[in-house]
Parts: sequence; structure tokens; C-alpha cells
Amino acid sequence: MINYSLKCAKGHSFDSWFQSASAYDKLAAAGMVACSFCGSTEVEKAMMAPRVRPGRKAASKLGEPEQPQAVAPSPPAPATTPASAAPVPAQPGAAGPGALSVPSGELESAIRELREKVEKNSDYVGDNFVQEARAMHLGESPERAIYGEARMDQAKELIEEGIPVMPLPFGPNRKSN
Repeated sequence: MINYSLKCAKGHSFDSWFQSASAYDKLAAAGMVACSFCGSTEVEKAMMAPRVRPGRKAASKLGEPEQPQAVAPSPPAPATTPASAAPVPAQPGAAGPGALSVPSGELESAIRELREKVEKNSDYVGDNFVQEARAMHLGESPERAIYGEARMDQAKELIEEGIPVMPLPFGPNRKSN
């Protein structure tokens, strides 16, 4: 997994994780990387500082004990097909280089707008997301915009099979009938 700092044509900055550098290139070329604030697909990589740490010998020379790097996994989130794909921004209030510099009110408003757009233009397939996405990819069912729920390991399997999915920054609405 690789984390990129991205910027849209309207100047919004956000971070997103990708399976690999080539996965980003493929998704961006297909217009499937969208701004998490305005939905623009005119997105490019922004300047990023590399995350480099000294080697073992250099760290011991500096008097610093060698420490393993911690990598925080992304929290499980529902996945979606390309028609409603949008990168997931870093969690509001998160510290560090991936933290958003957008006021939480604007972020909440952007997420609410994204939710409305996804719910209006996509079919909610719930726990059947993995099966539906795979069936569309194999041509067994007609392609359409869907969203639903998938475990992180299931979403990773879909990506490894070449099925583009992306987590949404919100959970499904639970409607009681």
C-alpha cells in the first residue's frame, strides 16, 4: 500500500491510499480518482516529503535505538465501484503529515454531499457487494454503480483480481422498515 498526497484542479488537498504506484496510475488514467471534497477527477499528486529513516548503523551512531516502524492499518470501510469511487481522506483531527487541514465543518459537509450523491446514483447491495462487484467484472451481470459492505480482506482480494474498489468515508444508512 502507498499513501499519496493529492490535489484537485480546484485546489483541494487530500490523502489517499493505493494498492501500488501502478494502481494509482491506472486509476488516475481511467478518471477513477476523484477529489474527496468536490468530486473533480482532475487530480494530481501533490508535493510530499519522503518518509525516510536512518539505517541501523546510522541510528546507532546517532545514539538512537533501532525501533520498528509502525504502520496503522486503515479501518474497515464499505467499498464501492468506480462510478461512485472517491478517495478516503485522513481521519479528522489525526496528527501527522496525513492530517487534513480542512475545518471539520467543511469536511462533514463534503462527506454529507458525497453520501447524498452516492445514495442517489448507486444501488446499495449491502453484504452482497463482493459477489455483485465480481459478477459485474466477469460480465455475469450488467455494470452499474453499486455500493455496499465488504471486509478489508475481501476488498483487497477484489483489488488483486483487478476489480477497482475504494472505501467510502461513511457507513451505510440503516433504515428500518
